[in-house]
Amino acid sequence: MFWRGSWAAAQQPLNPNAPGWAKQGFANQSVRQVVRLTVGGTMVRVRLSNLYGTTPLRLTGATLARTTAGAAVKRGSQRHLTFGSRQWTQIPVGSERDSDPLRMSTAARERLTVTLYFAQRTGPATYHSRAMANSYRATGDHRVDPGGGAYTRAEPRANWYYLTRIDVRSAQAQPRNGIVALGDSITDGPGSTLNADNRYPDQLAERLVANGTPRPVLNAGISSNRLLTKSPCGGESATARFRRDVVLQPGARTVIVLAGTNDIRQQSGTTGCAKGAPRINAQQLIDGHRYLIKWAHERGLKAIGATLPPCSCIGRNETIRNQLNQWIRRTAGTRNGYDALTDFDRALANPHKPNTLRPAYDSGDHVHPNDAGYQRMAQAIPLTKL
Repeated sequence: MFWRGSWAAAQQPLNPNAPGWAKQGFANQSVRQVVRLTVGGTMVRVRLSNLYGTTPLRLTGATLARTTAGAAVKRGSQRHLTFGSRQWTQIPVGSERDSDPLRMSTAARERLTVTLYFAQRTGPATYHSRAMANSYRATGDHRVDPGGGAYTRAEPRANWYYLTRIDVRSAQAQPRNGIVALGDSITDGPGSTLNADNRYPDQLAERLVANGTPRPVLNAGISSNRLLTKSPCGGESATARFRRDVVLQPGARTVIVLAGTNDIRQQSGTTGCAKGAPRINAQQLIDGHRYLIKWAHERGLKAIGATLPPCSCIGRNETIRNQLNQWIRRTAGTRNGYDALTDFDRALANPHKPNTLRPAYDSGDHVHPNDAGYQRMAQAIPLTKL
């Protein structure tokens, strides 16, 4: 038996442009967060992160429960998590920690609620800035509350705090067949419906279940993330975080890489999320993708290359996007490229104006797909190549 990741959220430093509770952190507060598993098991464990904290993170206690609706959980399902047989734990700066294994039967597509209670002030929080799902906060210790009443006194926030992964394990041997989706906001899911789990990795997991071949699908997307360089909003580059967010995911077998859009759109930026983004060319992006392919192959992972969808780019930016996409297509399946291809560009492009999204798939900002667009992305992935 071995652990398999069933849900994940890539952690990032504080995004100064994003609203939420991360800047002030928490003190004498409970934080309730809802996630949806992609596969189930008979044991479960929760991983918490203090990668970007400024002080050791003191967690007074945590519970895991089955979700009903909003911040409410199924009465009687609340279970205390332990860490080294204790309900409390302290996580050093720059570290992550798994809970002790908890015997609990879970199923694919089941929603679970993790509640963390912090009696002491945490300082700025390690978090995920674009959860596309509400998290809830209450004053005081409300770890075991079945109802969500205490959590309605503050507006929910669409971020995840400290929660980076939920793993499952089964009594029967399971294959090492996890899929990790690495990318930026188009993997992260802005433009999809809040609390509906309609990001493209979610819809890929749904497709696999419907096909009778459920597999773990872990979302390692970060909004505003770049392939080559660090971003003030998107954190470490995809190349820098590849080991942590892809290679070290338990049970991972395949990675789908969708990266480079922000390197193109933000280049030479001086303000906001684009600050510090260098001027780049297609060859630099190709070299970055080759680096990820090499990393994946050296660690026994299959690498699927995704073409960059239309982003309403023009001029030199559109030329770079097309050059990268042509390289991904041309070399996929050869020793010089990805093991296989998923062509998101052709799946989403407006046939009358190929540098733009098809209107039926456009969330309205001309960069991010809507629910139908994310579903089309999931459908475009060749399951036999995974």
